[in-house]
Amino acid sequence: MLAVIVIDMIKDNIFEGAKKIIPRIKKLLEVARAHRIPIIYANDSFFPFDPMFERIRRHAIRGTAGTQVIDELKPERGDIIVEKRRFSAFFKTDLDLTLRCLNVDTVALCGINTWACVLFTAADAVSLDFKCILIEDCCASHRKEIHESIIKVYKEFPLIEILKCDEVIQRMHGVDAHAASKT
Repeated sequence: MLAVIVIDMIKDNIFEGAKKIIPRIKKLLEVARAHRIPIIYANDSFFPFDPMFERIRRHAIRGTAGTQVIDELKPERGDIIVEKRRFSAFFKTDLDLTLRCLNVDTVALCGINTWACVLFTAADAVSLDFKCILIEDCCASHRKEIHESIIKVYKEFPLIEILKCDEVIQRMHGVDAHAASKT
């Protein structure tokens, strides 16, 4: 079973490039809900005294509005929210157990930043034996060229599948995108 993981699309994290992926993520979530595919939001949620703030900008302080998912992608009943204190949505959270309880074997990742939270989550997903899809046009980084370079590198990596939003949606509908393109 597939699950969609939306990474860090929270009020404190949205930048110009992230705004561009919102419509595609919204479409993806609508289709996922129609097919009863689990949706999990993995959100930065730090304590104010976190030592990470010595190296990264202070943001997403637990208990503040900044940790909430943006209104355009607001969670609905049945969606799951995982608070994370590090880049990977798996690191010291209950995401692995949650996915296994839902009988999920494949995760489709979207959100920000491609080079950090998305990529670290993908690496941990692979390490935990999940099939992993990184949705290329539903992810963004502060700099477009960084996003593009990550995508280029991982297109060659056999354990992470790089797909576009429409290809993932076709799979949700039960259509093999490769077979459909040959007809």
